[in-house]
Amino acid sequence: MAHQAGGRRPAPRPVPETCETQAYLQDYAVLLEAVGCPSLVVDHRWDVVMANGAFETLFRGVRRHATAMPGDNFLRFVLFHPDAGDVLGEHEQGWCLPMLAHLRSALETYGHDHELQAVRRDIAQDPLMEAAYRQGLPHWIRAVGEAATRLDGAVRLLRHPDPRRGPAECRIVEETPGVLRELGYRRLTMVLRESRRPAAPVRRPRRPRGPAGHLTVVRTPED
Repeated sequence: MAHQAGGRRPAPRPVPETCETQAYLQDYAVLLEAVGCPSLVVDHRWDVVMANGAFETLFRGVRRHATAMPGDNFLRFVLFHPDAGDVLGEHEQGWCLPMLAHLRSALETYGHDHELQAVRRDIAQDPLMEAAYRQGLPHWIRAVGEAATRLDGAVRLLRHPDPRRGPAECRIVEETPGVLRELGYRRLTMVLRESRRPAAPVRRPRRPRGPAGHLTVVRTPED
């Protein structure tokens, strides 16, 4: 299993204690590492079960954060890490709103999950994040359609730390074998594409780390 972005190896996630399952996950980690594009396996909470070296490289420049490192929980990283927008282009529309939609869906299915409830409480503590969840998200879904909330097949903008790549589009591909699905996991790969966009604007200054979210505006179709 690859080291997590940020420097330390993620703690093993609970899985059924069978030799066959453990061996499969170990072998799957080898397969994941052989993939040249950033790829990760997450559970229903978006806890990162495993991630490859390309994923670590993509997020190697983010600062340490107590609760929102990309190799710990990708949902928390997108929503709460002050450096997320430095790597995830068009951060609010392209990443935050879709991930808020996934959180809402997860809460409908796993309403009593303590970790998901903790994310929801953290959102509620920030007025702008709460407005995005309660008002902005429903307006956005009505404007763009439910299909825009799906990650599989979505094209998103990344700002890769490798200057040879720089800003580039990626297509997110979800490809989950049966064994992982039975464990409640899903695998997502960010397939980097040749950039078809003009050069990105100057990198924005980093925000000071705050206790909650960092959305700057909640847009609705009427805005």
